[in-house]
Amino acid sequence: MPATASTARLEARISTDLHSMLKRAAEIQGRTMTDFVVNAVQDAAQRAIEHDTVIRLSMADQESFAQALLSPPKQTPALKRAFARRSKLLRAE
Repeated sequence: MPATASTARLEARISTDLHSMLKRAAEIQGRTMTDFVVNAVQDAAQRAIEHDTVIRLSMADQESFAQALLSPPKQTPALKRAFARRSKLLRAE
């Protein structure tokens, strides 16, 4: 027996022009308007989340990042103290 997915309802007031546009687009794709809108909203949400979680670097930034990984700078006294504090905090947990 397949598991049933829970659902939630979403309502929105839109202009009649937008409604007509959505209806036409759904008809072009041979979908119901609900299916078209849900799919479009899901795609937009996924793009927004991916845009927020992906870091994009210029070529120069990529090279600087790779160089820092391959040849990290020497630890300064402040960095050594920070690592020591971090280690102490992790042992305390």
